[in-house]
Formats: sequence, C-alpha cells, structure tokens
Amino acid sequence: MRAVVQRVTSARIEVDGKTVSEIGHGLLVLVGLLDSDTDVDSEFICRKILNMRLFQNEKTGKPWDQNVMQKNYEVLLVSQFTLYGVLKGNKPDFHVAMPPQLAKPFYESLVQRVRKAYKPDAVKDGVFGAMMQVHLVNDGPVTMNLDSRKVSTPESGTQDDSLKM
Repeated sequence: MRAVVQRVTSARIEVDGKTVSEIGHGLLVLVGLLDSDTDVDSEFICRKILNMRLFQNEKTGKPWDQNVMQKNYEVLLVSQFTLYGVLKGNKPDFHVAMPPQLAKPFYESLVQRVRKAYKPDAVKDGVFGAMMQVHLVNDGPVTMNLDSRKVSTPESGTQDDSLKM
C-alpha cells in the first residue's frame, strides 16, 4: 500500500462540481493499493497516518512534535490507483494496482480502520472510482510518502520489509 500524506490547512473533494467531502486543518492522504496488499499493509498505513508527527506543539514551540490526533485535526482519504502506475514508453500501466472489484472493499475497510482508530467524524473520504477534483492548501508545504513495503522491480531486484517496525 502506498500513501502520499499532505499536511493541509484545508482540503475538499468535488465530484461533478459538488463538494462531497471537506476538512479543515489535518491530513489529505492519497491511497494506492497494490494487488497483493493485505490487512497487515492496511494496519501499517493506518498506524503511520495517525501517528506521524507532522505538526508543531504550540505549547513548547517544538516542530514535528504532534500527530493529527493530538491536534484534534481531520483526515481526508482519497483512493488513487495511479500511485502504482508505471510508464511503458509514454503510456501509463497499472497492472500492479489492485483491480477495482477487490480494491473498493479493501479501500473501504481502510477508511473504517482509520475511523475506528481515531474518531469517525474526523475521517472523511472521496468517492471510490469517481472522477474527483482534489482541492487543497498544503501547509508548509509538507508532503510525505509512505509505503507499507517496497515492491521488487526488475530494475532493482530488491525487496524491502518496511512492515517491520
């Protein structure tokens, strides 16, 4: 599983010109699903999203000290299969992304996992499979990339066990 986490002052999702989700301060998380992802990957990404210390502690002035839960901020999750796209020539190929019929329930279970681990009303999401417009004001800007594990590629020939803590 791959996630692009952006610290935002606000973010919203529009579908057909209508706002379907929006948050104030918090994290916008673009989520890509690998065809071999399991609940272990989902748990890892959930834990990392909620515990990443990307916010300043206002009491101490210490940067990179508090997570989204400590700040009582919101999370906006957006499914994005293109995070596992690769170029074959100039054309994108998404063969390693989880197929939509499997990805939808898996993504929905991730949303529920994050809601359960934090608080349901603070976790929003987009519309799976829809053409969405993502509007955000990146705070910092701060953007972090998460991978629950690294995928072996023909070029690298390596695999990383990023799930180990």
